[in-house]
Amino acid sequence: MGGSKPGRTRSILVGGVASGGGGAASGFSGTKIFTWFMVLALLGVWSSVAVVWLDLVDYDNVIARAKEFPLNFSKVLQGKLSAYDADGDGDFDVEDAKVLLGKCIFNDDLFVTSTVNKREAERKAQEQAGKERLEKEQLEQLEREDKERLEKQREAEEKAEKEQLEKEKLEKERIEKEKAELERMEKERLEKDRAAKEKAEKERIEKERVAKEKAEKERLEKERVAKEKAEKERLEMERVAKEKAEKERIEMERKKKPKLLNTFEKTIKSEIDAAEKLRKKGKVEEAVRAFDTLVQQYPQSPRCRYGKALAEDDLAEKMRSNDMLQKALSTYKEASELPNATPDLIKATLKKRAERQQFLGRMRGALATLEKLVQIFPEDMALKNDLGVAHLLIGDNKSAKRVYEEVLAIAPSNGFAKVHYGFILKSENKIAESIPFLRDGLESGDPGTDDGRFYFHLGDALQRMGDDSAYKWYERGHQRGHFASVWQRSLYNVDGLKAQPWWTPKDTGYMDLIKTLERNWRTIRDEALSVMDQTTGLFVPEEENLREKGEWGQFTLWQQGKKAGESCHSVPKTCGLLERYPEATGCKRGQIKFSVMQPGTHVWPHTGPTNCRLRMHLGLVIPKTGCKIRCTNDTRAWEEGKVLIFDDSFEHEVWQDANSYRLIFIVDVWHPELTQYQRQTLSPI
Repeated sequence: MGGSKPGRTRSILVGGVASGGGGAASGFSGTKIFTWFMVLALLGVWSSVAVVWLDLVDYDNVIARAKEFPLNFSKVLQGKLSAYDADGDGDFDVEDAKVLLGKCIFNDDLFVTSTVNKREAERKAQEQAGKERLEKEQLEQLEREDKERLEKQREAEEKAEKEQLEKEKLEKERIEKEKAELERMEKERLEKDRAAKEKAEKERIEKERVAKEKAEKERLEKERVAKEKAEKERLEMERVAKEKAEKERIEMERKKKPKLLNTFEKTIKSEIDAAEKLRKKGKVEEAVRAFDTLVQQYPQSPRCRYGKALAEDDLAEKMRSNDMLQKALSTYKEASELPNATPDLIKATLKKRAERQQFLGRMRGALATLEKLVQIFPEDMALKNDLGVAHLLIGDNKSAKRVYEEVLAIAPSNGFAKVHYGFILKSENKIAESIPFLRDGLESGDPGTDDGRFYFHLGDALQRMGDDSAYKWYERGHQRGHFASVWQRSLYNVDGLKAQPWWTPKDTGYMDLIKTLERNWRTIRDEALSVMDQTTGLFVPEEENLREKGEWGQFTLWQQGKKAGESCHSVPKTCGLLERYPEATGCKRGQIKFSVMQPGTHVWPHTGPTNCRLRMHLGLVIPKTGCKIRCTNDTRAWEEGKVLIFDDSFEHEVWQDANSYRLIFIVDVWHPELTQYQRQTLSPI
């Protein structure tokens, strides 16, 4: 149908032109035909104008379709397109198509062709457009796919490149790690080699040092042994010489014999000797009766009265009677005051009387007796030495010092006077000055010098001066039998007791006492603090000259097995806790007391007086740092609420370097191996 209309139109138009002269035949007049022609022409013109100016034609499509048109239009396209380059731009474009279309409309052949094939062209144009659209879509699809493929390829390449870079990076890191590891291993190897070499070198140096030290020690030891041997030999020779001289002196005196008999007494010598024989045989009761008979017969005989005094003295010893001993003292005095007593008898009588007075504890009476002796025999240095001891026994160090100065002025090598003078100097805290007197006196070997007290004080003085030779003297004192060991230097001992510096609660057997102290430590502490807060002076300074420096106060509850005054009234709970523990409250050689030590205090190395006790320290107020105690070569610290136990007969030392005071509770207990009999009979200290 789309092709029939153009054909009819064309036929009408053609027919009209061909029958222009025969209008009658067709039934139309010439005027009507012209009129229709004009109408159609005007319609064509205005359609062309509308097409051109209203842009109703898709010229790009027309050009594309025109190439497919047959007939004249295709010819126009084949040979005449270039002629229709209306705008002169050198090609045939949309604007040129508009011009050409306008011409074709009015060109008869083109117009007819266009009319006839319009529908076909439109169809083909639509098909071509669809095809082109499809191709375009396909191209676009292909482009998209190609783009996607390229994008994927790019991404893949990028990924591969990234992976490659990552791989290279990892490989590089691996190589660097391997290199670092190799370097580390090499460094370690070198370090090990260096350390091994250094160790080997140190070991070599240490071996050399040890070998040298060993050789040096051996050399020094040999020298020491040789010196000690030489010293021992020298001392032994001196001792032998002195003993020989002493024996010779004694022998001479024996041969000489003291002149105890006056002229008259020589006439009754046989009677006196008979009575004396009974005494020497131990028949003291018979001897007393025999001498008593002689005294009654010869009341003015000093020797008979002296014999009676000796017999009474022996009987007092046998009976363990102080009353009998007091009777002997009176008889000694009577014998010394009788006229015609020989000087030797006076000396023997008064010396014996002074000794027995000291035995009874009558120190001032003994002092008076010795003063009388010195007045009678001023040239006798031994009597002056005894007088100095008598002053010391009553605590009159000043008078004793004066006596020994007199002795040393007359006999500067008198060993007995030297050790006692050195002892007095040390008690005055003249430590350095005391050392040569103590040392020279001990080295003299004179009678009365071989005493543990002098070894003790010489060693202590040397320690305070920082001189390690103190332990040489302690060792010598130990060898002489005065000390249990170099460390354990107490002087009032019971043999055979277990000796160790530190004890555990289980070792002591006093577990109940220790648990009571530790469970109630806060109560004990609070009572101690309440006493410290008072201004009554209950805490008194330590008085044994044991401090190098600082402040050390003590408040005593029990002393020598007895309560110390009214002390327990201030701390009733503490005393109440201890009442049921006789191993503590009944310890006659110990104390129970509070001890407060201020910062900056140092207690010299020292030992207690006896091995018969153990000392417990309960910590009450203990600073976190700075407080410690050494016993032998083992140093420990206190803890609040805990008990430390040690044997204070071993050397011990205390430091208080904290920022606040240290407060402890000291409880002395009997050594657990002492029997009940020993605890009852041992003298108090």
